[in-house]
Amino acid sequence: MASALSDRLSRIVKEMRGQARITETNVTDMLREVRMALLEADVALAVVRDFIARVKEKALGQEVVGSLTPGQALVGIVNRELALTMGDGVADINLAAQPPAVILMAGLQGAGKTTTTAKLAKHLIEKRKKKVLTVSGDVYRPAAIEQLKTVTAQAGAEWFPSTPEQKPVDIARAAIDYARKHYFDVLLVDTAGRLAIDEALMREIQELHAVLKPVETLFVVDAMQGQDAINTAKAFKEALPLTGIILTKLDGDSRGGAALSVRQITGAPIKFAGVSEKIDGLEVFDAERHAQRILGMGDILALVEQVTAGVDMAAAQKLAAKVKSGEGFDLNDFLDQLRQMKQMGGLSSLMDKLPAAMAAKAGQVDMGRAEKDIARKEGIICSMTLKERRKPEIIKATRKRRIAAGAGVQVQEVNRLLKEFEQMQDMMKKMKGGGMMKMMKRMGGMKGMPKLPGMG
Repeated sequence: MASALSDRLSRIVKEMRGQARITETNVTDMLREVRMALLEADVALAVVRDFIARVKEKALGQEVVGSLTPGQALVGIVNRELALTMGDGVADINLAAQPPAVILMAGLQGAGKTTTTAKLAKHLIEKRKKKVLTVSGDVYRPAAIEQLKTVTAQAGAEWFPSTPEQKPVDIARAAIDYARKHYFDVLLVDTAGRLAIDEALMREIQELHAVLKPVETLFVVDAMQGQDAINTAKAFKEALPLTGIILTKLDGDSRGGAALSVRQITGAPIKFAGVSEKIDGLEVFDAERHAQRILGMGDILALVEQVTAGVDMAAAQKLAAKVKSGEGFDLNDFLDQLRQMKQMGGLSSLMDKLPAAMAAKAGQVDMGRAEKDIARKEGIICSMTLKERRKPEIIKATRKRRIAAGAGVQVQEVNRLLKEFEQMQDMMKKMKGGGMMKMMKRMGGMKGMPKLPGMG
């Protein structure tokens, strides 16, 4: 998210940490850089002024002046105030209502309302164990109704049919009636967007709000919009009692000003952030963690959550038991490992959550190429017979040519994969019977490898 803003603020943070003494002059110089970075990121001027004033007041106070590490204390203030600008911790979604709890999705066309509706449905099903119904009130774009039907199915929720001939208010009444009769916990209402704010759109959504009486009115805004997002936010805030914001396309290489401005402009908390195009690419928004990400400190907690969610624990335990018992590690196990890596959201997705310094080192690897390499390896193994996967030693020249042709690669690629597999197989053998600690110690002492904690 907002790579230019992150890069610039990361540089400033490094300079701040190096300061042995904090004076009004160097605070002013640093905050001038921060101000420029925020304005270039399209953060609203009023928000920037307020942010800089708060940081300056605290930076020149006792907290920093009396600190043994004033540079780090100053970084802490910038981090806290940045988080405060975007919200205060985590703002949970409110479902405290007589079922169905109605959630109204509002925003401009192109902000990603329809896909976000399905992502929210998936989140409520998986994280809150709710029975969810979706409905589209966008009668102006027949494709939007069909799109909601498709993405709702992907999310595992139920879709309520509507047609372009119906009035949005009639659709809303029918959907809420159906939701009550069929015991749905939540009804998500996708509304019509326009390419720009207009009175007809606002009147229509106000009527829908009056009929539905939603517990949540969520404003969906594109994080890549910059100043336009601010104008849109103001208009929707005047028309509707917004209860929360969902920022979409936060994974885009945008200037990212919307994330820092929209909460202060609307007064509504940011509740979710769209972090990928996948149906599960919706995160509960944590202002503190997001501030750390912007400052280049990474989001290790989100990284751990993503890895844990992507790992099949049963499969991992089965593999561990297999290795411990001394049973052979075969190509089926190797294939499982490759697929687990894909399930975690891909290498580039994991990279985004690393602190800037670690990401810079890891960035020397071509992530796009690495992901293609994983897909190619998967293709090669899938071109093998079950017997070949269980007993790779039988794969000789003729079989290699057949496997290569089936996977659409050169024979050298098959040889390379088998070589990598043999290396991993050797490693697994060393893990058997307590050899893992010895191997980890050796790895800890290898040139260029990070030493593991407690290994000297």
